[in-house]
Parts: sequence; C-alpha cells; structure tokens
Amino acid sequence: MDWITDHKIPVGKLAKFIFDWMKEHLSGFFDVISIGMEAMISAILWVLQTPSPFVIIAAFIALAWVLQRSWRLCIGVGLGFLFILNQGYWEETTESLTLILSSCVVCMGLGVPIGIAAAHRPRLYAAMSPVLDLMQTLPTFVYLIPAIVFFGLGTVPGLIATVIFVLPAPIRLTQLGISSTPVALVEAAMAFGATPRQKLWKVELPYALPQIMVGLNQTIMLSLSMVVIAALVGANGLGVPVIRALNTVNTALGFESGFIIVVVAILLDRTLRLGGKP
Repeated sequence: MDWITDHKIPVGKLAKFIFDWMKEHLSGFFDVISIGMEAMISAILWVLQTPSPFVIIAAFIALAWVLQRSWRLCIGVGLGFLFILNQGYWEETTESLTLILSSCVVCMGLGVPIGIAAAHRPRLYAAMSPVLDLMQTLPTFVYLIPAIVFFGLGTVPGLIATVIFVLPAPIRLTQLGISSTPVALVEAAMAFGATPRQKLWKVELPYALPQIMVGLNQTIMLSLSMVVIAALVGANGLGVPVIRALNTVNTALGFESGFIIVVVAILLDRTLRLGGKP
C-alpha cells in the first residue's frame, strides 16, 4: 500500500501554502478585523461588568418579561443568575456572554443578508451548500489553527472560530424562511406595484421572521457550545475553569463550571425562544 501514500494528494501542503500567502499579503486586513472585533468585545464586556451584577440581572429579567410575558420565566431567570453569582462565576459568565453576543452580532449581520441573497438566487445557494456543509462538519479544533495564525491568542481567535462554526445556521434558516414565502403572497405584492425592496421588507422578511429568530436562537446555543473550545486559544469565560478542571482532574471544579454553562444555556434558550410564537 506504500505506492498509494507515496503519491498522496498534497491537501495539507496546499492549505499551508494558502495560509502562509494570506498571512504575508493580507496581514493589514486581518489587523483591521482584529481591531474592530477587540473594540466590540471590549464594549460589550464593559457594559456587562461595569454595573452592579444586580443591575444586569434586572435587565435580563426585564428582557425575559418583554419577550415572553411569563412571570414564572422571570423568576427562573432571576434565580438562575443569582445561583451563578452565588457560585462565584459572575465574571466568567459575563466573559462568555460577551463572546456569545459578539458572535451573534457578526453571524446575524453576515448570515441574514447572505441568506436573503441565497433565497433569491437558487444557483448561489446550490454553490454555497457544500461550503456550509464543510463549515458545519469540519472538526471545530481545525478552525483554531488558522485563527491562531492570523490573530494570535486571545478572545478574537476564539470569536473567529465560533463565527465560522455558527454562521451556516443563520444563513440556512434565513434562506429557508425567505424561500418559503407563499408565491401567492409575493405575486399579490407585485400586483399592487411593490418594488423589490418593498417586497423584501414588507412581505418576505415579516413572513420569514420566525425562521430568522430560530436562527438567532441556534446562533446563541452553538456559540455557547464553543466556549470551552475557545478557551484553548486564550479566550476568557466559562471554558477556562473547565479546561483547568480537565488538566488537574478536579471533579468538583469540572461539574461546578459545567453546571454553570448548562444554567446559562437554559436561561438564554428560554428567554430568547421566539421561533415558536405565532
């Protein structure tokens, strides 16, 4: 079988050549991205850490009430955040929330327009589908290698890896929502003289809003699943104590920090679950 491996396709060498070329010729572009993302991360972190924790908890309770109108959920959100505060993981939780919110801003800012374009251009979506499949199936640890090469260590490479992993979800769900708009509804809008922009904003986007909100919910959940992996490249947050517990075989720390991640996931999911509402 040596004759097969002696003539293997140079996939790894080609990838290394591409990354080396990008690092040499596009370093300025990556520096601009890094500066912009660091500024966004710092701003969100400042908003979450500067006020008293009770102010942030009250803000999340108010958000839960505005979105869900459930006093039971509001009580649950308050108790959940008080439990996090009691366990001493408030700083790590705000750092993880910063990563999640930052990835939501980037993923929804890119995913929704790309999904709209893909819904209006079936050939574009057909060409994009293999790329989206690759982004979702490639092991997430692989994303960390180019992220470190281009952005070094810290929260920015963790955010980049998270965005690459999460981005297909809002693209696919936005495309599904827009393309599912009833033909009769679109034809009625065109018959009344609606321009393409009016058709998009007044017909397609309102109809696709539940799917887009499901995409937001999936973005949040998938981003939260990346907090441990992002910690491997220097991103702060709840992934750090999990990695520390793994390295020291500390069962208590591992279950404690892992349970906090579960609590955060439940709180965010219940608060922002809008896809199923009529």
